[in-house]
Amino acid sequence: METETLGRLDIISDAICPWCWVGKKQLERALPMLAEEGLRFEVHWHPFQLNPDMPVEGVDRTAYRLQKFGSPERMREIDARVSEAGAAVGLNFRHDLMLRTPNTIAAHRVIRLADEFGVQDAVVEALFRGFFSEGRDIGDAGTLTEIAGSAGMSSARVAAMLASEEGLQEVLAEDAMARRSGINGVPCFTMKGHVLFSGAVPADTMAEAFGKAWRILSREAA
Repeated sequence: METETLGRLDIISDAICPWCWVGKKQLERALPMLAEEGLRFEVHWHPFQLNPDMPVEGVDRTAYRLQKFGSPERMREIDARVSEAGAAVGLNFRHDLMLRTPNTIAAHRVIRLADEFGVQDAVVEALFRGFFSEGRDIGDAGTLTEIAGSAGMSSARVAAMLASEEGLQEVLAEDAMARRSGINGVPCFTMKGHVLFSGAVPADTMAEAFGKAWRILSREAA
């Protein structure tokens, strides 16, 4: 069946959320399933801060997570679960390389700008890979500029944006709006202003949910 550009998916996520990367990979498997049904979606990414009180410079990751989760055993348990889920979709989480937990506001500003360049998906992927597989500090402006440039953005434009306050209030406003809407976990998948589900669910489950939601919401709009 010939595919058509019919809809839009909006994903609320954080650049340091491992389940958001796993969810992205499941989405990449779900979209071709939908295309076979004649449904094609544009995907747009929106900000959410898992750690909204994180200092701008970030913190030591081990110390922060130890305080957050309570024990090394609990940390290892969580990391093992993430690694297992990642491996199932071809991702390699290198917890040993992740030394700092960054503030993600700057990363979200880069993702927002990437939408103007038409490379948002590539930038989101590069940020996930940089943090989770390469242990890069995605709170650092120089690192963000390099990652964004490698993913198809203008390095000069990104550097200039990060040196200013461009996009800052917009990102903060979107983050606040998500919280006011009751969103407290990511990834969160929405369509036409409706929250469909949160979490890195299997691709076939995603495809079924998106297809059903599109048909229902399209009838309501008719």
